Formats: sequence, structure tokens, C-alpha cells
Amino acid sequence: MREWKKFTIDALSPTHLAEFGDFARKARGDILKMTTFAGSGHPGGALSSADIYTILWHCANLSPETIRDPGRDIILASHGHTAAAVYAVMGNLGYYDISRIDATYRQLDTCFDGHPNHHLPGIEWCSGSLGQGLSAASGFALAGRMQKQDRHVFVVMGDGEQQKGQMMEACEFAAKHQLWNLTAIVDLNGLQASGKTREVMPQRLDLKYQSAGWNVLKINGHDMQEIYQALRAGYLCRTAPTLILAETVMGKGVSFIENRFEFHGAVLSRDQYKQAMAELGVEAISPKPATATAPCVDRCARPPVEERVSFGNPIEYGKDKQVDNRSAFGAALLDVVKANSGPGAVPIAVLDCDLAPCVRTQAVADQFPGHFIQCGIQEHNATTVGGALAKAGVLAFFAEFGVFGLDETYGQHRILDLNEVGFKQVITHCGLDVGEDGKTHQCIDYISLAANLLSYRLILPADANQTDRVIRYVATTPGNFIVAMGRSKIPVLQTAAGHLAYPAAYRFEYGKADWLARGKHGVVISYGTLLHRALQARAKLQAKGVDIGVLNLSCPLELDKGAIEEAAATGLIVCYEDHHIRTGAGALLGAHLAETGLRCTYHRMGIERHGSSGTPEDQFRQHHLDTDSLVKAVLRFHGKQE
Repeated sequence: MREWKKFTIDALSPTHLAEFGDFARKARGDILKMTTFAGSGHPGGALSSADIYTILWHCANLSPETIRDPGRDIILASHGHTAAAVYAVMGNLGYYDISRIDATYRQLDTCFDGHPNHHLPGIEWCSGSLGQGLSAASGFALAGRMQKQDRHVFVVMGDGEQQKGQMMEACEFAAKHQLWNLTAIVDLNGLQASGKTREVMPQRLDLKYQSAGWNVLKINGHDMQEIYQALRAGYLCRTAPTLILAETVMGKGVSFIENRFEFHGAVLSRDQYKQAMAELGVEAISPKPATATAPCVDRCARPPVEERVSFGNPIEYGKDKQVDNRSAFGAALLDVVKANSGPGAVPIAVLDCDLAPCVRTQAVADQFPGHFIQCGIQEHNATTVGGALAKAGVLAFFAEFGVFGLDETYGQHRILDLNEVGFKQVITHCGLDVGEDGKTHQCIDYISLAANLLSYRLILPADANQTDRVIRYVATTPGNFIVAMGRSKIPVLQTAAGHLAYPAAYRFEYGKADWLARGKHGVVISYGTLLHRALQARAKLQAKGVDIGVLNLSCPLELDKGAIEEAAATGLIVCYEDHHIRTGAGALLGAHLAETGLRCTYHRMGIERHGSSGTPEDQFRQHHLDTDSLVKAVLRFHGKQE
């Protein structure tokens, strides 16, 4: 191991400085080669951050030989538009073939995307949506603590992205949790896409971070010795996270683009490229052709943590019970945490944003405080922190109201989707069932938003018993999940024969719809809060000679084709849901019926306008989603009046 690794030596020697200077000069040449011949990219910021990345990747506890070591240091590039600098430094250190990067950067099917690609070894996080990197770094640092790993986390950020509110959420979170194993570096080049940062949005970053409790250092971001000394100080600190404000020059190393904001996203012409390479003292050659479709380097995939999680002891709720699904979630989660506690157990994190009593995670906070992560009212930060925890191998649950846990944080979930993290999001208080809180708190778009997240699976449990099994399934199954539920107490469901719909022996199967009752005159397809109302409507319809089945569609993004075909064979399907009618399960079902050519009468019932304040029953009645409205709708299709 070289003497500078893990910042062991007190200072860099003149020989070291010369070696690193030559390396950074070569990396700058590769940055220009990549962006010029790709015809796109962000050379300005990549050039300004090249010296920081050079010291960081040389001196952190990370190398091409240790990229699978669980105790390795983590380096994140929050301002992902500097990807060319990341690739240039890592390529010249032997992580990848630098000639292949130069030739295929930003081309179709390349490994070397325009922003960092987490499928590449040594790149831990797919970034690019500015403002989220510090939260991700906080998650990795917290994971290291929970896993008892001697790991330091570094995150390099832009100065423009500090204008994002999530940055201050993460700043306060890291200080509160005393994440001394976290060092953040700001590439302070003073420019962003529209001009000077002090004119676009002036800030006092030193005061902002100091007031939160960070150690703050100011350096020349092109002085290798100063960069090393500051990073070493952060590495050795054991009291608080460290922020390094590194003053740099956009376009550093090329005279005619230095300090020009236009080169944030503008690339050089071929003539400018030759001139720039001459200034750098690097040969201006064209990249050799390479096969852009060659397979990506295998990423450093770890065995999914879910495979080591104990299922716990399922809880059975009796027929005479009225239980809200969120309470069943809380009880199941507590049991899973209990079953996986003790030395050597799987690390579990339950994140909260000041709502533990409402989302029913307070028992975990009381009984297992080491597993409970209080984030304050910081939903954006909490989502990203939870995703990074999951990426690092921690089983991470985040429970939140639907409007905050999904609506408000969709952008964060999108980045978790791209990073394939294995995050478990539970959203409560969905639909008109929220009632008196009114329209601002009634999440009526949870299906449509989840449908856009390609690696996510969505589950809408029917009652307390199904909720219990769903939570255990999610905890023991790899991947991203959203589990959505209402607020109210609802009956424990029974089949038409009077048995528990989901008894103790039941095991949840993703994509399987469940028949609560079969009928020959049509089928009501529903889920969650409205299912017991559908069963009540069935009883009323039977008294009028109409035999209607009820099908629980708990997985609307993975339709049970066999069950839907059976429902269509009755001649009538009514989709009945507590969701925006244009974008819910009804729209997905309608598309499926049309695409598969299944012939039946099809009717959708859902929310057609925003709700107001009032009890859930009043809300459903006003929106024609109460039991009587369902009965009328079915009778109308059978030519009968109520």
C-alpha cells in the first residue's frame, strides 16, 4: 500500500506532489478528449474538480483491488455532471480501461453514462439530480456505524447545488447524528449554468454549516498539499462531520475557458481541443474506435440483506376485530425488529419524520432505539438517507403519510429507483380515508406515482392480517417496495364462507389477486379501504337477486391475468377504488382489458375531484364511493333500481 493511503503520512513530499500534478494533468486531457469527441458533457466543472478527485481517489482507503471490501471508504460525486472527471481519475488508476472510456463516453449502451453509473465498481451512487448527494453520503456513513465498519465517506459537491433545500436538511441531520466519519468537499468554482453563483443565489456556506455543528475548513482547491491536509483532517476527526470549502477555477488548466460559466455544459470544437491539449502538454489524439455495446463491468453487487432477515411470528387478527392497517404494520415491523435483534443480526433502520405515533413506529422507537432514526421534518433527506442505508446493506423502512412520503419526495424516489437500492417505503393516510384532514393530506395518486418507478413494487393490503404478512414479505424480499394504506380502522375480512380471508397460514404472493367471494353476475375489483364496503354491497345485492363477486387486487402494477380473465367471463367488472379515477387501478385494468381483447362491460368508480374535510364515510358518500353508490351502479347494469 502506498504511504499516502488512508492519509497516513503528515504531509505530501515534493515527489508526491509532482506525481499527483502529472496525474491530474493527464486526467484533464482525458476529460477534454471524452467530452469533445462525445460532442456533449460538462467540461468546466470536471476540470475544476480534477485535483480534488485526484487526491481523494489516491489517498482514501479504496483501490481497484479493494472495491469489494465491506470496510472500504466510500466516495460519492453529488454534482454528477463532473462524471468525466470521475471516469478520468478512476480510469487512469486502473479501475477501468481509460481508452474505452475516451471512446465510448456518453454513447448508446456505454457503461460510461453522462452522469455516474452505479453499475461500475467503485461508483457507489448514480447521481445527477442535484442536492441529494449529502443525504446519500449521510446514509452511507450511518450504515457504516450500524454495521460497525471502520469506513469513511467522502462526498464532493458543487457550490450551485448548495442552493437546494435538501442540502440543509442533510447538513443538520449529519450534525445531529454526529457523523464524524463523513467529509464533504464543495468544488467552490463560483459559477453555475446561468452565471456567477453569488448573483444567481448568494450564500454564506461557512456560516450555514458551522451553525449546524460542522467543522469547516477553507482551502485552495488546486493546491494538492492543502487538499491532502484538509481531507486528512476530516479523516482523523472524531467529533463532527467536516466540510471543506475548496476554492477552484472552472475550466482549470485551459486558459481560454477558465472562469467562463458557458463551459459548464458547452464542449470544445476540434480546433479548441487541439489548443487546450497543447496548453496541458497532452497529446491531442483521437480516441481509437471501441465497441460501445461491449458489456459493462460487473458492479460490486452484495448478497441482498433481505435474504438474511427472519420472518418473525405472524400475528392473526380475529373476525370480530376492527383494526387499522397502519397498526398492523407497526406490530409486524416491531416483531421483525425483535426477531432480528442481538449480536450478529441484520442491521435494521426505521426512519421517521416526526410522525412515529401516527404511522405506528413508536413502539420500535421505545423498545429498540438503536434501530430508530429520527430525521425531523425532513422527508426529502430521510428518503435519500434510507435509500443509501439500503444500498449499503441495511434493511431500511421509512413510514410516512402518503402526501409526504411519496407525493412530496417523488424526485428522491426516482433516484432510488435508478440506484436499485432495496428501499421499503410504507405510506399511510392514503385516499379520502384520511377524512377530516382535508384535501392537502389526501394522497389520491399513489398508484400512478409508483407506476413510474420501474424497479418498485406496490402493495395495497386489504386488512390487518394481509398487512401483517405483506410487511414480513417486504422485509424478506429483495427490492424496492411501496406499501400503501389508509388511516381508518376497518373490519378484519372474511370470505363468503365466513372464514378469515387471510388466516395465520396465509403467505403473501406478489401479483396474486385474491377472491373474497365469487359471483356469476359480475365482479367488483377493489383493494384496501374499500374492500369491506364492496363485501357489504355484495350482501345487499344478493338480497336483490344479483350475485356479485369481490376480488382483492393488492398488486395493481402486476395484474393477475388469470383472475381478471375469470372476472371478465361474468360479463361485468366494476373497478372500485379510493384513488384518482384517471390514473388508478381502473386505468390499468381498462388498458389490460383492451389490450388482451377480454370482452365484458367495464365500469370505473374512483375520485374525480379533490376531497374536503369530513369523516371518511361522508367523503365516500359525497364522491359516490359509499356502499349504496356501488349497489346502485351494479343494479343499473342489470337493469334494476335499488
